[in-house]
Amino acid sequence: MATETHEAAEHAAEAAQAAHEAAASAPGMPQLDFTNWGNQIFWLLVTLVVIYFVLSRIALPRIAAVLAERQGTITNDIAKAEELKAKAVEAEEAYNKALAEARAEAQRIAAETKAAMQAELDAATAKADADIAVKLAESEKAIGEIRASALDSIKDVANDTAAEIIAALGSEADAKTVDAAVAARIKG
Repeated sequence: MATETHEAAEHAAEAAQAAHEAAASAPGMPQLDFTNWGNQIFWLLVTLVVIYFVLSRIALPRIAAVLAERQGTITNDIAKAEELKAKAVEAEEAYNKALAEARAEAQRIAAETKAAMQAELDAATAKADADIAVKLAESEKAIGEIRASALDSIKDVANDTAAEIIAALGSEADAKTVDAAVAARIKG
């Protein structure tokens, strides 16, 4: 059995040697074999032409359509943004105008109210002044009457006192003489 194994090993070694020699005599990689280059160049050109037509007729138009659609969307979005911006500016201007008008209206109403209150105050002041003037006139009239009655009362008291003093001194004076003497003294 050892001989059979030994023979099989020799036979395998010879087969390996033969395969190695055959591989060494082979031309190598087919891409580097100059005898096949014409065929390889033909198929390379056919493949490049097919790839060119697939790209130019199918892939690139689709890509261009997608890019055009994106550009259109971007352009539309920018236009909408500009339009909305213009509307926002108009709305802000309208708001500012309405605010200014409201402020002017508020100032006008405040001025009217102030003028009305001033007119009412002036009317009330004029009425109060008129009432005060009437009461002042009435008071002056009353004071004049009181002075007149006080003066009359003073004359009466002075006449009575002078008549009593004259009587106490032991003389007699008539009422006309006493009235004339008191009137002369009151005048100054």
